[in-house]
Amino acid sequence: MELLHSGKVRDLYTDGDDLILVASDRISVYDVVLPTPIPDKGRLLTALSLWWFEQLADLVPNHVISSTDVPAEFAGRAIRCRRLEMVPVECVARGYLTGGGFAEYQRTGAVSGLELPRGLVEASILPEPIFTPSTKAPAGAHDEPISFAEVVEKVGAQTAERLRQITIDVYCRGAELAADRGILVADTKIELGWAPDGTLVLADEVLTSDSSRFWPAQSYQPGRAQFSFDKQYVRDWAAGSGWDKQAPAPEVPAEVVKATRARYVEVYEKLTGNRWD
Repeated sequence: MELLHSGKVRDLYTDGDDLILVASDRISVYDVVLPTPIPDKGRLLTALSLWWFEQLADLVPNHVISSTDVPAEFAGRAIRCRRLEMVPVECVARGYLTGGGFAEYQRTGAVSGLELPRGLVEASILPEPIFTPSTKAPAGAHDEPISFAEVVEKVGAQTAERLRQITIDVYCRGAELAADRGILVADTKIELGWAPDGTLVLADEVLTSDSSRFWPAQSYQPGRAQFSFDKQYVRDWAAGSGWDKQAPAPEVPAEVVKATRARYVEVYEKLTGNRWD
């Protein structure tokens, strides 16, 4: 195998005609990798993604070849997958107004060029899920929101519409299944790529605590920040730590690491019904 790319969380290796995608325990906030890993995080992300790929298989094909035919040292945190030509757009769907979308709405009354009703507050449920794409920034840079028209400029009208539809379909299916388990999916980001035959294929991770915001339905209340089963907890710690959000990042306190791992485990168990061992 040969290391092809090392990202903020995942390492990508070539293995003949296949790729081996390995999820590490690294965690990043504000596009900076923190020096303190979250134990089991890579295995949790991999297991949850594999579960979701199965739930979504009738909606969109995915890149998974095998979760077991991987090098022994990566067992449990690696996926053997197909090579794809990745779409140069981050595909994001939002069902609730929070995070960067809420900040943009406060400034402009819109998100990614989409006008929204007046008077929405933090965590407001949107009239319907919306597609809010962003750029795919290089390492060290920040993704920036873009409009649907800009997506059309990048990939063409037909592909742009397909990206929007797949993203909304994935979000809606995920939100429906999660709601049955007491979890609200506020938003999610997915990665898509073209197979050699031109088919759009779901890749990387899907509906995990790194790519989505998960809230407990029981305590949901618009107008304030929500309890999150995702890395928002680490973002909040980082924002209040005095760190300037530039590399190098500070070490994460042990209590924050422990609480973060517990949230990743809890949402995995709630969503899949499987106990994390």
